[in-house]
Formats: sequence, structure tokens, C-alpha cells
Amino acid sequence: MSAGRPLTRAERKKYNRAQHERKIREDLIAQHGNELGTFYFWLRLINIRGTQSVREGDTAFIRDAALALENVHRRHFG
Repeated sequence: MSAGRPLTRAERKKYNRAQHERKIREDLIAQHGNELGTFYFWLRLINIRGTQSVREGDTAFIRDAALALENVHRRHFG
């Protein structure tokens, strides 16, 4: 976790975010099974990070996420 020193604020924020995302993933997998839980996790993660990107004014993430979801859809239904 830390290199023998207290974490900086940015490091602590990054660590807490990773722990929160891990907990979300574990909860969704436990509730829906491995494949569907993982899919729901990625949708939730894209929603969270997309909201953060919009607040920061970075629309490139949303375009990339939309393209990735479209590719998944085409792979399975197109």
C-alpha cells in the first residue's frame, strides 16, 4: 500500500476509489454471477467515470466508452 510513509491526499483518493470499485465489482458478481455481474460492473464504472469526465470537461472518455459499448453490441448482435 504505502512505501513506509503516509499516503498523500492524491494517493489516498486513488486508493479509496480503487477499493470502492473493487467492492462494487464483488457485490455485483455475488448478486448476478460472474459474467453478468462483470458486465454490470463495467456499465456502472463507465457511468461513474463518465460523470467525472463530464464534470472535468473531458468528452473524449465518453466517446471512447460509447465506441467500446457499440463494439460489444455489434460483436454479440450484429
